[in-house]
Amino acid sequence: MEKKRYYVSVQSRTIMQSEGDSAYEFVIEATPEEITALRGLFDSMHHFDMETYYRMHYPGIPEHYDRDNDYFERDLKDIYQMLYRLGTQETKDHITSMNVLEERL
Repeated sequence: MEKKRYYVSVQSRTIMQSEGDSAYEFVIEATPEEITALRGLFDSMHHFDMETYYRMHYPGIPEHYDRDNDYFERDLKDIYQMLYRLGTQETKDHITSMNVLEERL
């Protein structure tokens, strides 16, 4: 399948085909299947973001005992890994400078 260029914002969880549609942080080259996988990660991250929002209202639960927070962080790391893998050189350089990638064995 042929790859197309997409403009991605992690902050707003958007994936656009046109550069001028909205603000974006990253440029990637991806197949439709890869975009579907990225959207799935954004959806999962949004779900756990909402779950951590609810936990926020119960201060008796420490963050480090919150599985939803762990899942949110896992999804965010997976998103950056995927963006790095699919990204242009400028995107890869930007993500590298952010120090968000973990070495994977």
